[in-house]
Amino acid sequence: MREKIYRWIFTILAFSSLVFLAGIIVVLFTEGLPIFKTTGFFNFIFGQSWYPTYEPPEFGILPIILASVMVTAGAMVVCVPLGVGSALFIHELASENVRSILKPVIEILSGIPSIVFGFFGMVIISPFIQKLLDLPTGLCGFTASLVLGIMAIPTICSLSEDALSYVPKSYREASLALGANRWQTLMQVVLPAAGSGISTSIILGMSRIAGETMTVLMVAGGSAVIPTSFFLPIRPMTSTIAAEMGEAVVGSNHYHALFAIGLILFLVTLVFNVIAELISRKYRMKLGLAQ
Repeated sequence: MREKIYRWIFTILAFSSLVFLAGIIVVLFTEGLPIFKTTGFFNFIFGQSWYPTYEPPEFGILPIILASVMVTAGAMVVCVPLGVGSALFIHELASENVRSILKPVIEILSGIPSIVFGFFGMVIISPFIQKLLDLPTGLCGFTASLVLGIMAIPTICSLSEDALSYVPKSYREASLALGANRWQTLMQVVLPAAGSGISTSIILGMSRIAGETMTVLMVAGGSAVIPTSFFLPIRPMTSTIAAEMGEAVVGSNHYHALFAIGLILFLVTLVFNVIAELISRKYRMKLGLAQ
């Protein structure tokens, strides 16, 4: 009897997350779809002007979509080599003493709130970049990409290190037995074997970058125009929602447009996570067959 009660309790807890997810999806679609009736889907997605408080208002989100793509791409340039490289060093090359120091430091880095990163970027990194590159302002796409890339390093490093740990030891032994040196074994055997897991970590890191709000709100500059350079102020989708939701009148076109942005962002993040799960599942199946 007690086991049945525990089973029902844990079943309810497990399915409650699905209920919350369904609720979020329903709200996003309910509040976001009305803007497409008034503005039109293509005008909303590909419109080049975002002026929701003008008369008449313009709800074109192409500038903020391109800003999100630019910031995400720039952050990936920073975090992928550093994250994967750190994982390779920690798991394959570092001594036990060095590993015992680096792993806790990376875990601590992953636990720092995003607003702390944003504050650090706004107060320290932004003025430094402004003086270094002689820019009108340091609050720009480059600063946002740099800070977001640093934020995503722990995610990619931790997951990549886990993927490397799942590579069978026999792979390394066989490579060394055939005459390959340590570097050749690492680059030609271990890294390809862990490729699917590392790809998953990169996609999840990209998902975190695309969904980050407070950091880009503080360091990206907040200019909702089509970005032409990394060194100009931009406004990604997440910061647009955070900056304007408090000003939007409930039920207005502006209100529905912000929910539509959230819906698009949700669908993009969902696609990233589904792809990561498919790659991870394929990797686990392949590893199970190899073992």
